[in-house]
Amino acid sequence: MAPKKRETRKRKTEDPGEDGDTEKEPRSGEVRRRNIRGCSKYIGAHVGIQGGIWKAVDSCVAMGGTSFALFLGSQRSWKRPALDSSAADKFREQCSLHTFDPAHILPHGSYLMNCGSPKEECKLTDDVFEKSQALLVDELSRCSRLGLTLYNFHPGSSLGTITTEECTEKIATAINHAHQQTPAVVTVLENMSGQGSTVGGKFSELKAIIDKVRDQSRMGVCLDTCHAFAAGYDLTAEGGVKAMLDEFDQQVGLKYLKAIHLNDSKGKVGCNLDRHEDIGKGHIGIPAFRDIVNEPRLDNIPLILETPGRPGFEYAEQIELLYSLFDKKK
Repeated sequence: MAPKKRETRKRKTEDPGEDGDTEKEPRSGEVRRRNIRGCSKYIGAHVGIQGGIWKAVDSCVAMGGTSFALFLGSQRSWKRPALDSSAADKFREQCSLHTFDPAHILPHGSYLMNCGSPKEECKLTDDVFEKSQALLVDELSRCSRLGLTLYNFHPGSSLGTITTEECTEKIATAINHAHQQTPAVVTVLENMSGQGSTVGGKFSELKAIIDKVRDQSRMGVCLDTCHAFAAGYDLTAEGGVKAMLDEFDQQVGLKYLKAIHLNDSKGKVGCNLDRHEDIGKGHIGIPAFRDIVNEPRLDNIPLILETPGRPGFEYAEQIELLYSLFDKKK
């Protein structure tokens, strides 16, 4: 029998104040963060670092976020300039000024990286694995300099030339090497959509990597809602979010859950396509995100938007929508 679908309730556009008035909340990001301080959910978005890495903090505050993600350098090059000390100091100062806990900031790894790759690059002596391993060390070092404690990245792909077991072994090897070279930062694996030969669409594959890492206290997982849905977890079904988290707990363990990527899906459940959509505009829909925002097992971790953010419904509006789904009576 097919899972029961739920009706989507209309978004609330006004929220009565303490005195019963219905005046909308001010648009200032700083005011918004102050007003929702008592909320157990830390919702934000992936923000840019153009003009200086500290600008990421300003962007998050301006859009009303209480958590954020960012890249640590260019996504177009394996080798990047060293992190400027004054820029790093300014980033830490801005985080302190706006009271951001490092546990609510989630740097995202370069898309060039493939720590599971067996492929050798043509006319080069070093292969993709070696370069990915070196870049992982560099990224964790940048996190340490910025005062950050988490680092999220895509596990990798076998490229169809080695087994999944061999791929998970290579990923774990890169992580073990990076852990030896850098202090403290937790490496956070992201679940994948099951597209192509990527590893991590199944929770068991994430666990296989973690099991091969020597210091498992430095391991975590970020669950992407679009990826999970595309991989076959039906978040639209009654109790779908709870069922996914229950299975994650059984196969991996909730102690490893460090973050959530909040993305609707352009594709249908089980499509294996990594195609993000704005919140409520895709096949996942508002009811599932209401369940996520009100799920106590997702308290106090970063919930990060990576949606297209089309004009008129950009990150600030989507953050506002998600907070409006929070049940303040709980």
